[in-house]
Amino acid sequence: MDAGPRVILHVDMDAFFASVEQLDNPALRGRPVLVGGAGGRGVVAAASYEAREFGCRSAMPTAVARRLCPQAEVVRPRGARYRELSDVVFGILAEFSPLVQPLSIDEAFVDLTGTGALLGEPIAVGERIRARIRERTGLTASVGIAPNKFLAKLASDLDKPDGLVVIEPARIHDVLDPLPVSRLWGVGASAEDHLHRLGLRTIADVRATPEAVLADRLGDFGRHIARLSRGEDDRPVVPDREAKSISHERTFGENLGDPGEVLSVIDGQAEDVARRVRAAGVAARRVTVKIRYGDFETITRSDTLPEPTDGTGELREAARTLFRRWAERQFRPVRLIGVAAADLGPAGAQLGLFDQERRERDHRVDETADEIARKFGRGAIRRASTLGNPGRGSSRDK
Repeated sequence: MDAGPRVILHVDMDAFFASVEQLDNPALRGRPVLVGGAGGRGVVAAASYEAREFGCRSAMPTAVARRLCPQAEVVRPRGARYRELSDVVFGILAEFSPLVQPLSIDEAFVDLTGTGALLGEPIAVGERIRARIRERTGLTASVGIAPNKFLAKLASDLDKPDGLVVIEPARIHDVLDPLPVSRLWGVGASAEDHLHRLGLRTIADVRATPEAVLADRLGDFGRHIARLSRGEDDRPVVPDREAKSISHERTFGENLGDPGEVLSVIDGQAEDVARRVRAAGVAARRVTVKIRYGDFETITRSDTLPEPTDGTGELREAARTLFRRWAERQFRPVRLIGVAAADLGPAGAQLGLFDQERRERDHRVDETADEIARKFGRGAIRRASTLGNPGRGSSRDK
């Protein structure tokens, strides 16, 4: 039976880390707040909307942000608190659909296709979701509703903070055409400059250019932006339990040139991926690290594990090893870094004799950590092996 037109909802918490700090400390409300490290190598993990008015943004060195906004209050990240509230938000989303795809700690896609008879009109559902998030967390979220993931994510960003935007199929070009090319998914500063040199400044300019021309000039990236300029995106919303891989990616506002900082982000991503692997009841046989440079060249480095695993330590160490092998040979500043667990299968596969005792011990540690995380937030516990990581306390995924 036809479920009807696709209805995809994107939920994006507003300035999440900074908003949590303002929620918990009334003295910070209405003031510019920077969440991140305050030392010489500190990096901004999140900036409040008051700080953004001065040009502050995430991934910016804290020293630069403080020069832009000397009156900003710098607050160290509190991973346990952020993850506690994130769990509440994702619990709310699960009340409306089983098809929830996390993108990060503070945003997700929700597939509402075919739920109209049960839940009502999509805009009413979006309003209920925003109201429940506000009631249960004290925070605001922006919601976008559209026929696909690209448009839904774009819509959620058009009226921030605390907004709700619907892009109906008949309005796709009316919404997209006037927007700058930087609004296309995957177009950052470097790609934007390149598109400007080609005379393409708005999405309408891209849509008016034959796809063959874009492909000739830009390769696969040209075909990608041509489809997006027409509002086309057929990617499904895939919850972790049905995914072929489970991944976590982070795009930086500025290219990150410090390998130690990148490695600290990888650590956080690997821990989040491992937790989601266990929650989905599967084990991974393959780990991939994805690296995108400032010019949008993207590479991946993968390794097959000796045995399928859902263990945090093994997945994290595999990701770290892949990154180090690459960084030792050809490190370049990165725009995006990601960790994925793939070749997923049932958990509990037979282990080798000599690994059995160690793996069972590690599994008990992971189960205990997961239980603590369910009760007190996913950042409430950290393994001792991660405490020595450079920049670990200011990881952008916290």
